[in-house]
Amino acid sequence: MQPRAVDAAGVAHETARVDTPGVDTRIVSLVPSITELLFALGLDRQIVGRTGFCVHPHEKVRQVRKVGGTKAVNVEAIRALRPTHLIVNIDENERDTVEQLRAFVPHVVVTHPQTPRDNLSLYTLLGAIFDRSQEARRLSEALEARLREAAAHAFPAQNVLYLIWREPWMTVARDTYIAAMLRLVNWQTLPDVKGGAAGAARYPTLDFDHAPWLAGVDRILLSSEPYRFTQAHCDALKRHPRLDGKRIELIDGELVSWYGVRAIEGIGYLLRQAAAS
Repeated sequence: MQPRAVDAAGVAHETARVDTPGVDTRIVSLVPSITELLFALGLDRQIVGRTGFCVHPHEKVRQVRKVGGTKAVNVEAIRALRPTHLIVNIDENERDTVEQLRAFVPHVVVTHPQTPRDNLSLYTLLGAIFDRSQEARRLSEALEARLREAAAHAFPAQNVLYLIWREPWMTVARDTYIAAMLRLVNWQTLPDVKGGAAGAARYPTLDFDHAPWLAGVDRILLSSEPYRFTQAHCDALKRHPRLDGKRIELIDGELVSWYGVRAIEGIGYLLRQAAAS
């Protein structure tokens, strides 16, 4: 069988005939948004392992064994599941752990979407590997429609500070998936840094008392993940003297940061948020 799909690591994968009698395709996903996507592709029976952070779709993932977290992975639990395929992500999973798993998992599929449009190739990749091309096309059509809807709007430019953690405070660089999602509604992230630049981090820390660029921030968004910010955090920041008068609000982190099938709903969510501004 000829390879049909090339993953983010440049590895070509053959199609697994998952619906063929006698073919036992067993998938472990270490990426929450990919787990949700695999279910959307109709691979319920093939998914045998997932992380504790894989929480969607709720009723279905409850039936799948947990194998640790995205970084604190239980290697022996995965070995016991005898997976034929492992799905990982460059940003979310540790390379050393993936190499350990590569020693006994026949097919390791590496993903790395960096923009909303990259979801189209992600759908195609997994659809080709797991013989779900028709389902992948349906998702692509839905995402394309959302992208066209976003492109048809002319939202006023706003500079935003998107917070993902506290103690220390952390935000996102402009070359992250989150920043690319926000750009769909003309929200530009500050500080103006890219994680690929020398010495820069993809998720930089900040000190409100030593960040001169704060003066250019129009709105501050507190994400619901990975740190679960609450209204109490918003209220506390509103009392900070350097943030006086700035718009500070909560935002759904799953809808902004999860790729895969969640991106379709996420773009619609951002369009509504921007329209209500």
